[in-house]
Amino acid sequence: MGTLGNLIWLIFGGFLVFIEYMVAGFLLCITIIGIPFGIQAFKLAFLALWPFGKTIVLTPGNPGCLSTIMNILWLLIGGIWIALTHLIFGILLGITIIGIPWAKQHFKLVSLALTPFGRDIRDN
Repeated sequence: MGTLGNLIWLIFGGFLVFIEYMVAGFLLCITIIGIPFGIQAFKLAFLALWPFGKTIVLTPGNPGCLSTIMNILWLLIGGIWIALTHLIFGILLGITIIGIPWAKQHFKLVSLALTPFGRDIRDN
């Protein structure tokens, strides 16, 4: 199901979301201050490209207060809007029985879009 789900995801919007996150990441990396946020946009991009078979885990160890501060800045600057977009798409897809697997992937992207610092993406 993972490969088939990823191919369907890719065809019906996953590639477009990937391109949007990549463009945002490159624009953020133009400035020195935006590089950490650009790296997180790249993290979201690669998860949005191929989400099935991936899990989001907390980074082992104590990430410290810098991670918390960066997550708060991320949330205030744009993370809330990214998360709301994925939440709305997840709810719309979850209404249909066929769309439930893709809704689960949007809900996974919501959690990463809210707090990307201090989290890592791993294969199942």
